[in-house]
Parts: sequence; C-alpha cells; structure tokens
Amino acid sequence: MNLLTYFEKQSKSHIAVVGFALIGVIGIADILTGYELAFSLFYVIPIALVTWYTSRQLGLVTSFASCVIWLVADLATGHSYSSIFIPIWNTLIRLAFFVLITLLLSETRIASEREKELARLDFLTGAANSRLFYELTQMEIDRFQRYGHPFTLAYVDIDDFKSINDQFGHLTGDQILRTVVNSARRIIRKTDVVARLGGDEFAMLLPETNQESALVVLTRIQRNLLEEMQQGSWPITLSIGAITCSSVPQSADELVRMADELMYSVKREGKNAIKYSNYTG
Repeated sequence: MNLLTYFEKQSKSHIAVVGFALIGVIGIADILTGYELAFSLFYVIPIALVTWYTSRQLGLVTSFASCVIWLVADLATGHSYSSIFIPIWNTLIRLAFFVLITLLLSETRIASEREKELARLDFLTGAANSRLFYELTQMEIDRFQRYGHPFTLAYVDIDDFKSINDQFGHLTGDQILRTVVNSARRIIRKTDVVARLGGDEFAMLLPETNQESALVVLTRIQRNLLEEMQQGSWPITLSIGAITCSSVPQSADELVRMADELMYSVKREGKNAIKYSNYTG
C-alpha cells in the first residue's frame, strides 16, 4: 500500500491530527536550525495533506496554524527586527501564500472529483454508465457472498426506439431517454441504481430486493413510464427482463447477460411486458 492509498482510507479527523503533528515537528526543527535556514517549503506539506484529503476549511485552519508556528519559531530563535511590524507583515505575507495554495489545491481536488464522477455517468441522461453499473453489480455479488441477501437486476429496452427517432427526430428521442431515467429515479430508492448501458437499453440494480418486491417496483415503473409516454403522444412501450438472485452468479457479466436474454424473450413474445426469473445457481 503506497502513501496516497493509505491517506485515502483514513478518516478526516485522523488526517487532521497527522497534519497538525507535522506542523509541530516542522516548528521544532525550525527552532533548532535557527532563523538563517528557511523552512517555508516544509510547512506546505501538512497544508497540502489536510486540504487535499479533508476540506478547504481545515486547510485554511492548517494554513493559519502554520503561520503561527512559523512566527513562534522565528521569534524563539532570537531573530530581531528593527520594527515590531516587520514580523507581523512577514506573517501576513506567509498566510496569504499558504491560503493561495489551499484555495488552488481545493479547487483542483473539486475539479478532479467532478471529472471522476462525470466519467462514471452517462452524459445524456445522468444515469450511471455501463462501467459503473458493472462495478456496482459486482460489488453486490460480493456482498451477497458475505451476507446472502437477495437482490434483483432488471434489463430494460425501449421497444421500436429507432422508429421514434425516425418519426419524431433525435431531440425527441433524447428527451424520451431522459424521461426513462427520471421517471425510474422517482420510484426507486436511493440505494438502487439506474444505468444506461447504451442506445435505448437500460439496467436497474435493486439491492435487498426479492422477486415479490421487484414485481411491485418494476410494475410501477413500467406503468408510470407508459403514462408519461402517452402524455407526450409517444408510442413507446418497454420490454423488461428481471433476474432475482437467491444464489450467487459467477460474475456481473453473466448476470447482465441472463437479464438481457430474458428481456429479448419478452420482445419475441410480443414486447411491452416484464418477465421474471430466479437465479438459483
């Protein structure tokens, strides 16, 4: 485990304690080496650590604490000034420098987190993308191996979506795709996941959901979506295949493939329906 991975796994309070301890160690070293040797660069280390792994607010507090320790170390070494205002001025300049670093690091961190989040979402609908969905499904499989709680995966396809694009245009098609996601989100729980796997195909992961509960949720989703499509005068129906796991599958790929096959069996039998299956191994 490298140092970056270590800090990623620590609590904010733990990192803050480490940061302030580093400031103390640096301050002691600053006193022992005298005022002729500059230690400004070393104070940046705890400031950067706390800012990056906790928050902007704690980073600013760390910046202020570093300036205070730096001033104490400077005065403790016997460094004399021609005016009392000089060390105060130097401290304010150092504080401005540290605050600037804190703000820049904080904005960089926020931008990095936003980029990571966007890379895991479908840009059109805001749903999870296929990569994130497979990761979460595998995590649910791993959780099942530990706790044995059933879960359900549903594969959803919009029937005859190509004809909708041809008849109404792609802007309407995009609106329909967003409607599918937004309508589903209004019904599912926060712990559930809706994802766009590509084109007009979606999937939903419903943790802690047996077949009876899945029947209630998916039926409601399908009914509400059909009502919204009728309001828009869009001739849209949905074919859904749902797999409830009471045994653990080999992988997320296998589970998605089974739900996909179940959905296609709905299409072969006339579309606009939900077909359920229970995976028992």
